[in-house]
Amino acid sequence: MKYSDFYAMVCDKAEEIPQLPAFRMEKNGRVEEVSYSAFKDAVDGRALELEKYREEGYLCAAVVCTGTYLSVLDIFSAARAGFQLVLMDQSLSDEELEELEKATDVSILLEDGEIEIREKTEVPENSEKDVLFFTSGTTSHSKAVVLTQESLCASAWNGSALLPLKEKDTLMCMLPLNHVFGFVCAMMWALTNGASVALGRGMRHYADDCALFHPTVVSVVPMLLNFLLKNNCLNSELKLVLIGAGDCPKKLINEAKERGLRVSFGYGLTETSSGVALSLGEDPYLLSVCPDFEVRAGADGEILVSNNSCMMKGYYRAPEDTNEVLRDGVLYTGDLGIVNGNKIRILGRKKEIVVLLDGTKIYIPEYEKALAARLPGRDFAVVGIEGRPVLFVYNPRKELDNGLDAVCIGRAIEGFMMKLPRGQQISRIQVVNERLPRTATGKIKRWELERENGKNVQK
Repeated sequence: MKYSDFYAMVCDKAEEIPQLPAFRMEKNGRVEEVSYSAFKDAVDGRALELEKYREEGYLCAAVVCTGTYLSVLDIFSAARAGFQLVLMDQSLSDEELEELEKATDVSILLEDGEIEIREKTEVPENSEKDVLFFTSGTTSHSKAVVLTQESLCASAWNGSALLPLKEKDTLMCMLPLNHVFGFVCAMMWALTNGASVALGRGMRHYADDCALFHPTVVSVVPMLLNFLLKNNCLNSELKLVLIGAGDCPKKLINEAKERGLRVSFGYGLTETSSGVALSLGEDPYLLSVCPDFEVRAGADGEILVSNNSCMMKGYYRAPEDTNEVLRDGVLYTGDLGIVNGNKIRILGRKKEIVVLLDGTKIYIPEYEKALAARLPGRDFAVVGIEGRPVLFVYNPRKELDNGLDAVCIGRAIEGFMMKLPRGQQISRIQVVNERLPRTATGKIKRWELERENGKNVQK
Protein backbone atom coordinates (compact mmCIF):
# COMPACT_ATOMS: atom_id res chain seq x y z
CA MET A 1 0.00 0.00 0.00
CA LYS A 2 0.99 3.66 -0.31
CA TYR A 3 2.04 5.41 2.88
CA SER A 4 1.79 9.09 3.78
CA ASP A 5 5.19 9.10 5.47
CA PHE A 6 8.01 6.84 6.67
CA TYR A 7 6.62 6.40 10.17
CA ALA A 8 3.21 5.28 8.91
CA MET A 9 4.99 2.51 6.99
CA VAL A 10 7.06 1.51 10.02
CA CYS A 11 3.96 1.38 12.26
CA ASP A 12 1.99 -0.67 9.75
CA LYS A 13 4.75 -3.27 9.38
CA ALA A 14 5.41 -3.38 13.12
CA GLU A 15 1.77 -4.28 13.67
CA GLU A 16 1.42 -6.63 10.70
CA ILE A 17 4.74 -8.54 10.86
CA PRO A 18 6.34 -7.50 14.18
CA GLN A 19 8.88 -10.31 14.48
CA LEU A 20 10.12 -10.41 10.90
CA PRO A 21 13.52 -8.80 10.28
CA ALA A 22 13.47 -5.27 8.88
CA PHE A 23 17.26 -4.90 8.83
CA ARG A 24 20.20 -7.25 8.92
CA MET A 25 23.74 -6.07 9.59
CA GLU A 26 27.13 -7.48 10.49
CA LYS A 27 28.34 -7.35 14.08
CA ASN A 28 31.50 -9.05 15.27
CA GLY A 29 31.59 -11.28 12.22
CA ARG A 30 27.99 -12.43 12.56
CA VAL A 31 24.68 -11.30 11.05
CA GLU A 32 22.44 -9.50 13.53
CA GLU A 33 18.76 -8.79 12.86
CA VAL A 34 16.43 -5.97 13.92
CA SER A 35 12.74 -6.83 13.70
CA TYR A 36 10.10 -4.43 12.47
CA SER A 37 8.72 -3.98 15.99
CA ALA A 38 12.20 -3.38 17.43
CA PHE A 39 12.92 -0.86 14.68
CA LYS A 40 9.71 1.04 15.47
CA ASP A 41 10.64 1.16 19.15
CA ALA A 42 14.12 2.42 18.26
CA VAL A 43 12.68 5.12 16.00
CA ASP A 44 10.29 6.24 18.75
CA GLY A 45 13.11 6.53 21.26
CA ARG A 46 15.53 8.35 18.97
CA ALA A 47 12.80 10.70 17.66
CA LEU A 48 11.91 11.68 21.22
CA GLU A 49 15.56 12.61 21.79
CA LEU A 50 15.67 14.69 18.59
CA GLU A 51 12.34 16.44 19.07
CA LYS A 52 13.73 18.67 21.80
CA TYR A 53 16.13 20.23 19.30
CA ARG A 54 13.31 20.95 16.88
CA GLU A 55 11.26 22.48 19.69
CA GLU A 56 14.23 24.78 20.36
CA GLY A 57 14.12 26.01 16.74
CA TYR A 58 16.59 23.73 14.96
CA LEU A 59 14.37 22.88 12.00
CA CYS A 60 16.58 21.25 9.36
CA ALA A 61 18.55 18.05 10.00
CA ALA A 62 21.23 16.68 7.71
CA VAL A 63 22.09 12.99 7.96
CA VAL A 64 25.47 11.80 6.74
CA CYS A 65 24.58 8.56 4.99
CA THR A 66 27.23 6.09 6.09
CA GLY A 67 25.09 3.06 5.27
CA THR A 68 25.12 1.78 8.85
CA TYR A 69 22.07 0.87 10.91
CA LEU A 70 22.64 3.97 13.07
CA SER A 71 22.55 6.11 9.94
CA VAL A 72 19.26 4.53 8.82
CA LEU A 73 17.84 5.00 12.31
CA ASP A 74 18.79 8.69 12.21
CA ILE A 75 16.99 9.13 8.87
CA PHE A 76 13.72 7.60 10.08
CA SER A 77 13.91 9.23 13.50
CA ALA A 78 14.62 12.73 12.18
CA ALA A 79 11.72 12.27 9.75
CA ARG A 80 9.49 11.15 12.64
CA ALA A 81 10.56 14.21 14.67
CA GLY A 82 9.43 16.57 11.90
CA PHE A 83 12.70 17.96 10.58
CA GLN A 84 13.26 19.09 7.05
CA LEU A 85 15.67 16.32 6.11
CA VAL A 86 18.82 16.56 3.96
CA LEU A 87 20.72 13.41 2.99
CA MET A 88 24.47 13.91 2.65
CA ASP A 89 27.23 11.92 0.97
CA GLN A 90 29.72 10.52 3.50
CA SER A 91 32.62 11.08 1.07
CA LEU A 92 32.23 14.86 1.14
CA SER A 93 35.10 16.93 2.48
CA ASP A 94 34.43 19.26 5.43
CA GLU A 95 34.44 22.22 3.03
CA GLU A 96 31.97 20.58 0.65
CA LEU A 97 29.73 19.53 3.52
CA GLU A 98 29.71 23.04 4.93
CA GLU A 99 28.80 24.50 1.52
CA LEU A 100 25.85 22.15 1.09
CA GLU A 101 24.69 22.70 4.66
CA LYS A 102 24.50 26.43 4.05
CA ALA A 103 22.67 25.92 0.75
CA THR A 104 19.96 23.86 2.45
CA ASP A 105 19.63 25.71 5.80
CA VAL A 106 20.95 22.83 7.91
CA SER A 107 20.91 23.53 11.64
CA ILE A 108 21.70 20.08 13.05
CA LEU A 109 23.98 17.35 11.68
CA LEU A 110 23.53 13.65 12.47
CA GLU A 111 26.21 11.06 11.80
CA ASP A 112 26.00 7.51 13.13
CA GLY A 113 24.12 8.57 16.25
CA GLU A 114 26.27 11.65 16.96
CA ILE A 115 24.71 15.13 16.98
CA GLU A 116 26.39 18.38 15.94
CA ILE A 117 24.54 21.67 16.41
CA ARG A 118 24.78 24.49 13.87
CA GLU A 119 23.23 27.95 13.85
CA LYS A 120 19.45 28.15 13.76
CA THR A 121 18.02 28.73 10.30
CA GLU A 122 14.71 29.50 8.65
CA VAL A 123 13.14 26.87 6.41
CA PRO A 124 10.19 27.10 4.00
CA GLU A 125 6.68 26.62 5.33
CA ASN A 126 5.27 23.08 5.44
CA SER A 127 8.73 21.53 5.04
CA GLU A 128 8.46 19.15 8.02
CA LYS A 129 8.06 16.14 5.71
CA ASP A 130 10.45 17.25 2.99
CA VAL A 131 13.49 15.17 2.11
CA LEU A 132 16.26 16.79 0.07
CA PHE A 133 18.52 14.83 -2.27
CA PHE A 134 21.27 16.24 -4.44
CA THR A 135 21.26 15.51 -8.16
CA SER A 136 24.22 13.59 -9.55
CA GLY A 137 25.50 16.63 -11.41
CA THR A 138 26.65 15.02 -14.68
CA THR A 139 25.83 18.02 -16.83
CA SER A 140 25.62 20.85 -14.30
CA HIS A 141 26.28 21.60 -10.66
CA SER A 142 24.32 19.44 -8.22
CA LYS A 143 20.97 20.85 -7.18
CA ALA A 144 19.04 20.09 -4.02
CA VAL A 145 15.81 18.37 -5.08
CA VAL A 146 12.88 18.72 -2.68
CA LEU A 147 11.04 15.42 -2.39
CA THR A 148 8.69 14.33 0.38
CA GLN A 149 8.32 11.28 2.54
CA GLU A 150 5.04 10.64 0.74
CA SER A 151 6.61 10.87 -2.74
CA LEU A 152 9.38 8.44 -1.77
CA CYS A 153 6.86 5.99 -0.31
CA ALA A 154 4.78 6.31 -3.48
CA SER A 155 7.86 5.62 -5.61
CA ALA A 156 8.59 2.44 -3.67
CA TRP A 157 4.96 1.38 -4.15
CA ASN A 158 5.17 2.10 -7.88
CA GLY A 159 8.19 -0.12 -8.32
CA SER A 160 6.63 -2.84 -6.22
CA ALA A 161 3.55 -2.84 -8.44
CA LEU A 162 5.76 -4.07 -11.30
CA LEU A 163 8.38 -5.97 -9.31
CA PRO A 164 6.91 -7.11 -5.98
CA LEU A 165 9.08 -8.63 -3.28
CA LYS A 166 8.01 -11.23 -0.71
CA GLU A 167 8.40 -11.08 3.04
CA LYS A 168 11.00 -13.87 2.89
CA ASP A 169 13.18 -11.84 0.48
CA THR A 170 16.39 -10.14 1.53
CA LEU A 171 17.40 -7.05 -0.45
CA MET A 172 21.14 -6.37 -0.43
CA CYS A 173 21.81 -2.66 0.13
CA MET A 174 25.20 -1.79 -1.36
CA LEU A 175 24.32 1.67 -2.72
CA PRO A 176 24.59 5.07 -1.01
CA LEU A 177 21.31 6.13 0.59
CA ASN A 178 21.95 9.79 -0.23
CA HIS A 179 21.30 8.84 -3.86
CA VAL A 180 17.58 8.48 -4.57
CA PHE A 181 18.06 5.22 -6.51
CA GLY A 182 19.83 3.69 -3.52
CA PHE A 183 17.30 5.07 -1.03
CA VAL A 184 14.22 3.81 -2.87
CA CYS A 185 15.49 0.73 -4.68
CA ALA A 186 18.01 -0.58 -2.15
CA MET A 187 15.92 0.06 0.98
CA MET A 188 12.36 1.41 0.66
CA TRP A 189 11.45 -1.21 -1.95
CA ALA A 190 12.06 -3.96 0.60
CA LEU A 191 10.42 -2.22 3.56
CA THR A 192 7.26 -1.47 1.56
CA ASN A 193 6.88 -5.20 0.92
CA GLY A 194 7.80 -6.33 4.43
CA ALA A 195 11.07 -7.88 3.22
CA SER A 196 14.39 -7.36 4.98
CA VAL A 197 17.25 -5.04 4.08
CA ALA A 198 20.81 -6.34 4.42
CA LEU A 199 23.00 -3.32 5.11
CA GLY A 200 26.28 -3.75 3.26
CA ARG A 201 29.59 -2.81 4.86
CA GLY A 202 30.83 -0.46 2.16
CA MET A 203 33.21 -0.68 -0.78
CA ARG A 204 35.83 -2.72 1.06
CA HIS A 205 33.31 -5.55 1.44
CA TYR A 206 31.69 -5.58 -2.00
CA ALA A 207 33.48 -8.85 -2.66
CA ASP A 208 32.11 -10.71 0.37
CA ASP A 209 28.84 -9.08 1.47
CA CYS A 210 26.67 -11.37 -0.67
CA ALA A 211 28.39 -14.42 0.81
CA LEU A 212 27.68 -13.12 4.32
CA PHE A 213 24.04 -12.04 3.91
CA HIS A 214 22.78 -14.49 1.23
CA PRO A 215 20.43 -11.96 -0.42
CA THR A 216 17.72 -12.97 -2.87
CA VAL A 217 17.64 -9.52 -4.52
CA VAL A 218 20.25 -6.83 -5.15
CA SER A 219 20.07 -3.34 -6.64
CA VAL A 220 23.18 -2.17 -8.46
CA VAL A 221 24.61 0.49 -10.71
CA PRO A 222 26.40 -0.82 -13.83
CA MET A 223 29.92 -0.36 -12.40
CA LEU A 224 29.02 -2.37 -9.31
CA LEU A 225 27.43 -5.15 -11.38
CA ASN A 226 30.61 -5.36 -13.45
CA PHE A 227 32.68 -5.75 -10.27
CA LEU A 228 30.39 -8.40 -8.78
CA LEU A 229 30.36 -10.45 -11.98
CA LYS A 230 34.07 -10.09 -12.68
CA ASN A 231 35.00 -11.21 -9.17
CA ASN A 232 32.32 -13.92 -8.95
CA CYS A 233 30.75 -12.34 -5.86
CA LEU A 234 27.09 -13.25 -6.41
CA ASN A 235 25.65 -15.87 -4.07
CA SER A 236 23.62 -18.89 -5.13
CA GLU A 237 20.42 -17.69 -3.39
CA LEU A 238 20.30 -14.53 -5.52
CA LYS A 239 17.35 -14.51 -7.95
CA LEU A 240 16.79 -10.91 -9.07
CA VAL A 241 19.12 -8.04 -10.03
CA LEU A 242 17.78 -4.51 -10.50
CA ILE A 243 20.07 -2.19 -12.47
CA GLY A 244 19.66 1.57 -12.52
CA ALA A 245 21.22 5.04 -12.41
CA GLY A 246 23.06 4.67 -15.72
CA ASP A 247 23.29 2.93 -19.06
CA CYS A 248 24.35 -0.71 -18.73
CA PRO A 249 26.27 -2.58 -21.46
CA LYS A 250 24.29 -5.49 -22.86
CA LYS A 251 27.17 -7.90 -22.23
CA LEU A 252 26.85 -7.35 -18.47
CA ILE A 253 23.12 -8.00 -18.58
CA ASN A 254 23.64 -11.12 -20.67
CA GLU A 255 26.32 -12.40 -18.32
CA ALA A 256 23.99 -11.97 -15.35
CA LYS A 257 21.22 -13.81 -17.22
CA GLU A 258 23.61 -16.63 -18.10
CA ARG A 259 24.02 -17.19 -14.36
CA GLY A 260 20.30 -17.85 -14.06
CA LEU A 261 19.38 -14.41 -12.70
CA ARG A 262 16.35 -12.39 -13.56
CA VAL A 263 17.54 -8.94 -14.62
CA SER A 264 15.44 -5.78 -14.64
CA PHE A 265 16.68 -2.43 -15.88
CA GLY A 266 15.20 0.72 -14.36
CA TYR A 267 14.84 4.31 -15.53
CA GLY A 268 14.18 7.18 -13.16
CA LEU A 269 15.32 10.57 -11.95
CA THR A 270 15.92 12.28 -8.64
CA GLU A 271 13.17 14.70 -9.64
CA THR A 272 10.64 11.82 -9.83
CA SER A 273 11.65 10.21 -6.52
CA SER A 274 13.45 7.48 -8.53
CA GLY A 275 11.76 4.92 -10.80
CA VAL A 276 9.64 5.89 -13.80
CA ALA A 277 9.83 2.61 -15.72
CA LEU A 278 11.23 -0.92 -15.43
CA SER A 279 12.02 -3.67 -17.91
CA LEU A 280 10.00 -6.81 -17.27
CA GLY A 281 10.57 -8.97 -20.37
CA GLU A 282 13.53 -10.36 -22.28
CA ASP A 283 14.51 -7.01 -23.80
CA PRO A 284 16.22 -5.12 -20.94
CA TYR A 285 15.95 -1.80 -22.75
CA LEU A 286 12.20 -1.94 -23.42
CA LEU A 287 10.70 -0.51 -20.25
CA SER A 288 7.18 -0.64 -18.84
CA VAL A 289 5.96 2.63 -17.33
CA CYS A 290 5.15 2.48 -13.61
CA PRO A 291 1.43 2.81 -12.70
CA ASP A 292 1.23 6.44 -11.57
CA PHE A 293 3.21 7.91 -14.47
CA GLU A 294 2.23 9.39 -17.79
CA VAL A 295 5.11 9.51 -20.28
CA ARG A 296 5.30 10.98 -23.78
CA ALA A 297 7.98 12.13 -26.18
CA GLY A 298 8.32 15.78 -27.15
CA ALA A 299 8.79 17.01 -30.71
CA ASP A 300 12.56 16.59 -30.41
CA GLY A 301 12.30 13.16 -28.75
CA GLU A 302 12.75 14.42 -25.17
CA ILE A 303 11.01 12.26 -22.57
CA LEU A 304 8.27 14.24 -20.80
CA VAL A 305 6.91 12.89 -17.52
CA SER A 306 3.77 13.67 -15.51
CA ASN A 307 2.96 12.31 -12.07
CA ASN A 308 0.94 13.58 -9.11
CA SER A 309 2.39 11.36 -6.38
CA CYS A 310 6.14 11.10 -7.03
CA MET A 311 7.11 14.44 -8.58
CA MET A 312 9.48 16.79 -6.80
CA LYS A 313 8.22 19.98 -5.19
CA GLY A 314 11.09 21.74 -6.94
CA TYR A 315 14.76 22.61 -6.53
CA TYR A 316 15.48 24.06 -3.11
CA ARG A 317 15.20 27.86 -3.14
CA ALA A 318 15.74 27.86 -6.92
CA PRO A 319 12.42 28.72 -8.62
CA GLU A 320 14.05 29.65 -11.93
CA ASP A 321 15.81 26.29 -12.17
CA THR A 322 12.56 24.56 -11.23
CA ASN A 323 10.52 26.40 -13.85
CA GLU A 324 13.08 25.50 -16.50
CA VAL A 325 12.37 21.76 -16.20
CA LEU A 326 8.94 21.54 -14.50
CA ARG A 327 6.24 23.30 -16.51
CA ASP A 328 2.53 22.91 -15.79
CA GLY A 329 3.20 19.67 -13.93
CA VAL A 330 5.28 18.18 -16.76
CA LEU A 331 8.93 17.32 -16.15
CA TYR A 332 11.27 17.87 -19.09
CA THR A 333 13.77 15.14 -18.29
CA GLY A 334 16.58 15.99 -20.68
CA ASP A 335 16.55 12.35 -21.80
CA LEU A 336 15.82 11.21 -25.34
CA GLY A 337 13.66 8.21 -26.07
CA ILE A 338 10.90 6.45 -27.98
CA VAL A 339 7.45 6.13 -26.39
CA ASN A 340 4.89 3.59 -27.58
CA GLY A 341 1.88 3.36 -25.30
CA ASN A 342 3.12 2.38 -21.85
CA LYS A 343 6.49 1.23 -23.21
CA ILE A 344 9.56 3.42 -23.53
CA ARG A 345 13.07 2.98 -24.83
CA ILE A 346 15.70 5.43 -23.58
CA LEU A 347 18.22 6.58 -26.18
CA GLY A 348 20.44 8.93 -24.17
CA ARG A 349 20.84 12.43 -22.75
CA LYS A 350 19.90 15.55 -24.70
CA LYS A 351 22.92 17.28 -23.21
CA GLU A 352 25.14 14.49 -24.50
CA ILE A 353 24.48 15.78 -28.00
CA VAL A 354 27.04 18.34 -29.14
CA VAL A 355 25.84 20.86 -31.68
CA LEU A 356 28.89 21.63 -33.82
CA LEU A 357 29.87 24.92 -35.37
CA ASP A 358 28.63 23.75 -38.79
CA GLY A 359 25.20 22.93 -37.34
CA THR A 360 25.66 19.16 -37.39
CA LYS A 361 25.33 17.10 -34.23
CA ILE A 362 27.24 14.24 -32.65
CA TYR A 363 25.90 11.91 -29.98
CA ILE A 364 28.69 11.63 -27.41
CA PRO A 365 28.09 8.03 -26.19
CA GLU A 366 28.32 6.66 -29.75
CA TYR A 367 31.35 8.84 -30.44
CA GLU A 368 33.07 7.57 -27.29
CA LYS A 369 32.21 3.97 -28.17
CA ALA A 370 34.08 4.31 -31.46
CA LEU A 371 37.08 5.85 -29.69
CA ALA A 372 37.11 3.11 -27.03
CA ALA A 373 38.09 0.53 -29.66
CA ARG A 374 41.15 2.64 -30.45
CA LEU A 375 42.02 3.54 -26.85
CA PRO A 376 41.70 0.19 -25.04
CA GLY A 377 41.99 0.44 -21.28
CA ARG A 378 42.14 4.25 -21.27
CA ASP A 379 39.87 6.36 -19.08
CA PHE A 380 38.61 9.16 -21.32
CA ALA A 381 35.65 11.40 -22.09
CA VAL A 382 34.52 13.63 -24.93
CA VAL A 383 33.14 17.05 -24.04
CA GLY A 384 31.62 19.66 -26.34
CA ILE A 385 33.40 22.98 -25.83
CA GLU A 386 32.62 26.01 -27.99
CA GLY A 387 31.00 23.82 -30.60
CA ARG A 388 33.95 21.43 -30.99
CA PRO A 389 34.60 17.99 -29.46
CA VAL A 390 37.49 17.91 -26.97
CA LEU A 391 39.02 14.64 -25.76
CA PHE A 392 40.03 14.40 -22.09
CA VAL A 393 42.27 11.43 -21.22
CA TYR A 394 43.55 10.34 -17.80
CA ASN A 395 47.26 9.53 -17.65
CA PRO A 396 47.89 7.26 -14.63
CA ARG A 397 51.64 7.16 -15.30
CA LYS A 398 52.85 10.52 -14.01
CA GLU A 399 56.37 9.81 -15.22
CA LEU A 400 55.05 9.89 -18.81
CA ASP A 401 55.08 13.38 -20.28
CA ASN A 402 51.54 14.53 -20.99
CA GLY A 403 52.55 16.10 -24.28
CA LEU A 404 54.10 12.88 -25.51
CA ASP A 405 51.03 10.94 -24.35
CA ALA A 406 48.76 13.33 -26.31
CA VAL A 407 50.82 12.68 -29.45
CA CYS A 408 50.47 8.89 -28.96
CA ILE A 409 46.73 9.23 -28.45
CA GLY A 410 46.45 11.39 -31.55
CA ARG A 411 48.16 8.72 -33.61
CA ALA A 412 45.92 5.99 -32.18
CA ILE A 413 42.72 7.77 -33.21
CA GLU A 414 44.03 9.27 -36.45
CA GLY A 415 42.43 6.64 -38.68
CA PHE A 416 39.00 7.17 -37.14
CA MET A 417 39.33 10.96 -37.29
CA MET A 418 40.23 10.92 -40.99
CA LYS A 419 36.87 9.26 -41.75
CA LEU A 420 34.94 12.14 -40.17
CA PRO A 421 34.17 15.58 -41.59
CA ARG A 422 36.67 18.11 -40.30
CA GLY A 423 34.13 19.80 -38.03
CA GLN A 424 33.40 16.51 -36.24
CA GLN A 425 37.03 15.64 -35.55
CA ILE A 426 38.58 16.01 -32.09
CA SER A 427 39.72 19.62 -31.87
CA ARG A 428 42.29 18.93 -29.17
CA ILE A 429 43.45 16.32 -26.70
CA GLN A 430 43.74 17.27 -23.05
CA VAL A 431 45.73 14.82 -20.91
CA VAL A 432 45.24 15.08 -17.15
CA ASN A 433 47.01 13.41 -14.23
CA GLU A 434 43.92 13.16 -12.03
CA ARG A 435 41.11 10.67 -12.54
CA LEU A 436 38.19 11.98 -14.53
CA PRO A 437 35.43 13.27 -12.24
CA ARG A 438 32.51 10.88 -11.85
CA THR A 439 29.29 10.77 -9.89
CA ALA A 440 28.59 8.11 -7.26
CA THR A 441 26.96 6.03 -10.00
CA GLY A 442 29.97 6.23 -12.33
CA LYS A 443 28.76 8.87 -14.79
CA ILE A 444 31.27 11.39 -16.12
CA LYS A 445 30.77 14.92 -14.75
CA ARG A 446 31.17 16.64 -18.10
CA TRP A 447 30.48 20.07 -16.65
CA GLU A 448 33.55 19.74 -14.42
CA LEU A 449 35.69 18.92 -17.43
CA GLU A 450 34.27 21.93 -19.21
CA ARG A 451 35.30 24.04 -16.24
CA GLU A 452 38.85 22.66 -16.52
CA ASN A 453 38.97 23.73 -20.16
CA GLY A 454 42.21 25.50 -20.96
CA LYS A 455 44.25 23.98 -18.14
CA ASN A 456 47.24 21.91 -19.22
CA VAL A 457 45.96 21.70 -22.79
CA GLN A 458 47.95 19.54 -25.18
CA LYS A 459 47.07 20.35 -28.80
